[in-house]
Amino acid sequence: MSVSYLEKLMLRLIVGASALPERVIRRHVQFVLDRQQADGGWAGREGATDPYYTSFALRILAMAGQLHGEVAERSARFLAQRTQGHETVVDLLSLIYSAKLIEASCGLDPLAHLPEGWQSRVAGLLEQLRCADGGYGKTIDAMVGSTYQTFLSVLCYELLELPIPDRQSIVRFLLEQRQVDGGFLEIRVAKRSGANPTAAAVATLQTLQQLPESMAEAAGEFLGTLQTDEGGFTANTRIPVPDVLSTFTSALTLADLGYLDRADGPSVERYVLSMERPTGGFAGFEYDPSEDVEYTFYGLGTLAVLRSVAAAPPGASVGLATDQESH
Repeated sequence: MSVSYLEKLMLRLIVGASALPERVIRRHVQFVLDRQQADGGWAGREGATDPYYTSFALRILAMAGQLHGEVAERSARFLAQRTQGHETVVDLLSLIYSAKLIEASCGLDPLAHLPEGWQSRVAGLLEQLRCADGGYGKTIDAMVGSTYQTFLSVLCYELLELPIPDRQSIVRFLLEQRQVDGGFLEIRVAKRSGANPTAAAVATLQTLQQLPESMAEAAGEFLGTLQTDEGGFTANTRIPVPDVLSTFTSALTLADLGYLDRADGPSVERYVLSMERPTGGFAGFEYDPSEDVEYTFYGLGTLAVLRSVAAAPPGASVGLATDQESH
């Protein structure tokens, strides 16, 4: 059985996180544990609990080897309850992936109660989002495909262990999103390439085994242009302020392509650590007044990606501080 993109990503993050100082991991794990709600899920800065934010919290705990016991049991009950309602594709992917994380970590299966054949029904819902251009739209009535939504849909098929339908149409759609600068658009009418759609397109093409070396190199060069003097990466070339999400997706994609040495690794780390809060959690960008579980995943994830590459025998060498107190 092949290993899915998300499974390979989690393995990379676990390896990298194991090389981080224990006090760093402990600080952020406690931040996450303190924010688990009474129903077993996690919420964003506003609103109720949902599978999306719960997925980020569970990924942090899995990365740290702490997804077990009561916290996992409560999370499993939350996820099982959410299968009774209607979810967006983002929440649906988050729910399925979270359930797989819990099952892999401690053997609990939050989806065990679902009727036989539920995977095929989910696939049917995904195909309702398929657009004429070959990509997947953000809504059923979308006229054009979204690079990110297409990435999520492919990940869903992998998690469901179902064949991805009409793979060549997906590849054609993504190639149409590609720009002369080597990056990719989110939607056809977008004006410029972005870090996150480029990361999504590269990951999807890698999953489909349709990423030629020349295209990979061009994407790596484009992402390299997004690193700022502060060390972080911006969402696109017109945005002056870096953010932790774009930094994570850019660093991860460069690492997956084998091009992380084209970025200034020590500066990436310094930037990410500047977003870390002393009591746990990460903010999203310089002027962000707070922190949450999503950006905490991106912050820890970036540090783990840097560590995983630094630990590899071949490849880039990046300088890494030993703890927050060093910056």
